[in-house]
Amino acid sequence: MLNRMELLKILCAAAEANSFREAATRLSISPQSVTRAIQELEQQFGEILFHRSTRQVQITAFGQSLVAQAQQTLDSVDQLFQRNTRNKVEAISGRVGITAPHAIGRRFLVQLLVPLLREQPGLQVELRLEDEMTDAVSAQIDIGIRVGMIRDRRYIARPMAKVPLHIVASPALVASGGAPQTLEQLHERPLSALIDRRSGKPWPWLFANNEHLLPAPAAFISDDPEAELEVVLAGLAYAQVPSYLAVPHLRSGALVTVLDRFAPTAWDLFIYRPQRGPVSPRVRLVFDHLLAQFSDKTLFPEQP
Repeated sequence: MLNRMELLKILCAAAEANSFREAATRLSISPQSVTRAIQELEQQFGEILFHRSTRQVQITAFGQSLVAQAQQTLDSVDQLFQRNTRNKVEAISGRVGITAPHAIGRRFLVQLLVPLLREQPGLQVELRLEDEMTDAVSAQIDIGIRVGMIRDRRYIARPMAKVPLHIVASPALVASGGAPQTLEQLHERPLSALIDRRSGKPWPWLFANNEHLLPAPAAFISDDPEAELEVVLAGLAYAQVPSYLAVPHLRSGALVTVLDRFAPTAWDLFIYRPQRGPVSPRVRLVFDHLLAQFSDKTLFPEQP
């Protein structure tokens, strides 16, 4: 028989998940254990907590009320233990594997990790910069940073910031031919193409209403976003670049935007970790630190 704290933890996990099986995966226990725990709570309170069917479970009104009280209780217990360790530096050591896109890793991630590594000298960070989604299992990745969408249910992902896409060029290049007013006019300008390293093909430029443009023929072709940015700053081509690359140069006047009314919906910047077993203190520490830092809007502004 489980103790009451364990029962409450299972209840809260089941309320957050789409199914008892998903809750079991998050807690690294069997689906049968989740079912038995919910049944035991229902017997103790004399109320149904979840409506079950062959396809889904749905929490009842009483269940929602109980979850709210259970979460408060669990939070109070966590705070009790945190207060006992607040005034001392906990020695955390060991490897944490992190992956991120090249530009984000070089421009942001390293500088955000430095204060934490100074505070926790026992941490060993192994950083892999890759623009493609990394197989977390084979690469022994504990934490990942990614722009776009993460649909793989093997990962627990949290959005941190919005990343708008801008069509940019140097003021001199825009002045030389006039600012394009339509996508057709844009296609007549010198464009830069960023290559998808997996397929070897250029990424299409994205616009509102699911419109897109393939930058071909291109005045410049590269598989590195920062190399592409240098060519755009030199006044040789237009490019579609994420805000975290564009904003500093838009603020300085080195670049300007065009066709803002055609801008697509901003992408999400995610932090994620594999959904396998309990999270070690060192991984939780780094995950929470990066989540807080990247969520700072001064670091990832949506507008210039």
